Amino acid sequence: MTEPVSTASASTPAPPPYATLLSFTRYVDRTGPAKASFVGGLRRQRASRSGFNPHGQLVKALKADIAFRTGGRHLAEIAGTVKPRWRPLYEALVPGAISYLHSLGDLSAVDLAQTHDALGMIGELPVKINPHLGLRYDDGRREAVRLHFDEQPPSQEALLATLHLMNRQMDQLLPGAEPVLVDVRRGVAHHRDPAVRSEQVERWLAGEAAAFTALWSTAA
Repeated sequence: MTEPVSTASASTPAPPPYATLLSFTRYVDRTGPAKASFVGGLRRQRASRSGFNPHGQLVKALKADIAFRTGGRHLAEIAGTVKPRWRPLYEALVPGAISYLHSLGDLSAVDLAQTHDALGMIGELPVKINPHLGLRYDDGRREAVRLHFDEQPPSQEALLATLHLMNRQMDQLLPGAEPVLVDVRRGVAHHRDPAVRSEQVERWLAGEAAAFTALWSTAA
């Protein structure tokens, strides 16, 4: 007589390790036990396929102001059109976004450029790298831009990781472009420091990715 198969012992396979550029840079900002709890939360979120981006309409408004050379009109109007629960967030973000828009200079000399997402491997960890927008200037310069929406400015670690990972995948994101991270609340654009040695950053990120992967496999 065969033994019945127990369904209680069956378990759903854990999703494989994976990070977005945002989640990986937030991970490298953390220390000690905070790293493990953060990775555990990411794994549970991945398994449940949950997640919501509250900043999408601001990105659209910024792109519209660039494309139509409207000087911030779309951004200024957006806080009044989002759901009431998101209005305080947009009211905090819009002034800095308009300041960044003005920092681009004469918008008649700036166009949006098509960007693409890329999947970069850091050791065994796949990281999705996705700019929020691309810019093309009349003088030939190109920029692939990520937007930082958090209340706190990006840390040096987050800046270093973001700009390095975007730069290493730039042939896929927007060929010939420079990576830029914009601190939206303060309207400040950050660029790569030419004095930073890429090989040192790569070694640091490889170690962080290995630890991320190990924590992912043990997260409950």
